[in-house]
Amino acid sequence: MLTHRRSEKGHEAYGVRLLGEIASHRRPPEVEIAEVHYRKAMALTDELGMRPLAAHCHTGLAKLYRRTGKRQQADEHFTTATTMFREI
Repeated sequence: MLTHRRSEKGHEAYGVRLLGEIASHRRPPEVEIAEVHYRKAMALTDELGMRPLAAHCHTGLAKLYRRTGKRQQADEHFTTATTMFREI
């Protein structure tokens, strides 16, 4: 990504999350690709303290897991996202 080469980590986090969203909404969902993007975005958000975006990443993973029948993982990410949003 251009943002990576320019060391624009905040913008990179938004872009990588968007790639996760795109992969998760394909028919059928590209689960592994979406997970990689969401997790990379979360790593960047942790590094940069971007908690709202991290919460959105957890929400995206939860929705992906719910659509693919991974109920327990979905519930875990929804719980994390809800907690994060409440703290914000």
